[in-house]
Amino acid sequence: MAPRRPRDIDAELRALQDKARQLRTRQKAQLGELLLATGAADALDPDALAGLLLHGLEQAKANPKAAESWRQRGEAFFRRAGSGTQKSGSGQAAAADAGAAPADPADAARLAAE
Repeated sequence: MAPRRPRDIDAELRALQDKARQLRTRQKAQLGELLLATGAADALDPDALAGLLLHGLEQAKANPKAAESWRQRGEAFFRRAGSGTQKSGSGQAAAADAGAAPADPADAARLAAE
């Protein structure tokens, strides 16, 4: 039997790091697309968006049922967006259709609490 070749651990590690970098880049792009599709990027400034997300995380930890209802609402949003009902290409139309990210940050916080 021929001896096994030694593994190039450094090359494997570099390949995994490259793959992780690509996944993070794709995730950032998808999050940006989500902000645009819901209209949240136009309706709220970055500070309000960050506050809304932080509030949502706190609410999800305190009330898992709320997080489940948000998940269902998001699933319905993507189902509608994927079925071609969003014809305008405008993030505002998607936001109105999904009921997401109202222009008033206080309303957005109330939505997050639901």
